Amino acid sequence: MDGSGAVTIEVVDALAKVDRAAWNALANPPGAPFDPFVSHEFLAALEESGCVSPAAGWTPVHLIAHGPGGVLTGAMPLYVKDHSYGEYVFDHAWADALHRAGGRYYPKLQCAAPFTPVPGRRIFAHHHETERALAQAAKSLAERVNASSVHVTFAEQEACSRLGTLGYLTRVGLQYHWFNRGYETFDDFLDALSSQKRKSIRRERQRACEGVRVRRLRGVEIRSSDWDFFFQCYLDTGSRKWGSPYLNRAFFRLLSERMADRCVLFVAEDGAGPIAAALNFIGGEALYGRYWGRVRDVPFLHFELCYYQAIELAIEMKLPRVEAGAQGDHKLARGYVPVSTHSAHWIAHAGLRGAIARYLEAETPAIVDEAEVLAEHAPFKKETV
Repeated sequence: MDGSGAVTIEVVDALAKVDRAAWNALANPPGAPFDPFVSHEFLAALEESGCVSPAAGWTPVHLIAHGPGGVLTGAMPLYVKDHSYGEYVFDHAWADALHRAGGRYYPKLQCAAPFTPVPGRRIFAHHHETERALAQAAKSLAERVNASSVHVTFAEQEACSRLGTLGYLTRVGLQYHWFNRGYETFDDFLDALSSQKRKSIRRERQRACEGVRVRRLRGVEIRSSDWDFFFQCYLDTGSRKWGSPYLNRAFFRLLSERMADRCVLFVAEDGAGPIAAALNFIGGEALYGRYWGRVRDVPFLHFELCYYQAIELAIEMKLPRVEAGAQGDHKLARGYVPVSTHSAHWIAHAGLRGAIARYLEAETPAIVDEAEVLAEHAPFKKETV
């Protein structure tokens, strides 16, 4: 399938067929902050473990751009989807609207890091012309496979703007991130908060750690038994939140083999053994909190493992921010502030495309206003905001 100019674009049905070094050079180019979730290691582990597969409703159709001489010049992690689970940019209402109108929303094409609501690079290219060719090729592929749409989720805002010239609609979302304002210690962070919030966090940490010890494990320090316990915790959370957890033990085994140096596991223990765990990934400019679970309820332990331990580690590593996952306005009181996220959507059906465009015209300013109001209620001393 041809893109534009000298660029040739092919569809690849498994990341294992793409050279790892070449993919990584595009996904995490020199000078850009490292993003673990678009690395070959992470995405291939999802496929090889079966978490991403036709049986799971994620069929890989990655777009690979080649320049003169067959050199890899661009790539787009892309999947045919027959549902909207594991994406965190909710389009169920769009699907229902098209179905009521007599159309078919699924299959659709999804450009994403599966199951990972982390903003970052989505279409990898040395030049905007190649990015444009890949985005156009995704539309052409959607037409060939009778897909209703193409969705590029948790993308960079600038990329969404460029995709807008190709007919992609931009949607704005909201997350909560913690930002390191040059803190040397956790107490420095607390000192930036209002007195009431500072005392509240100290009480929460004290309550969470009564009779509990937290171990921080990284890389080879995470033993197989630690991964086993973490997976038990993950299954508990996944069963309660999603009904059926997205990831399996084989995926985490592959992570431990290929990306151990990027993994940090916080494990809480009482006198009888481990009771909770939280897994984080280390990026070039952020610590990413991804999965957590527990086998025993302890007040405020979720906040301790998922938020405060992550903040402490980010300060120690001098990382600029912590991203603790999607949603959760309860993060605001704990020093995480609202941040806009962006996604781009191309809709083939003209009627649905127009309806969504009108919907987004109303939704976007409402989300921007919400973020501004929430930011005013951040727990920081007014002079530090």
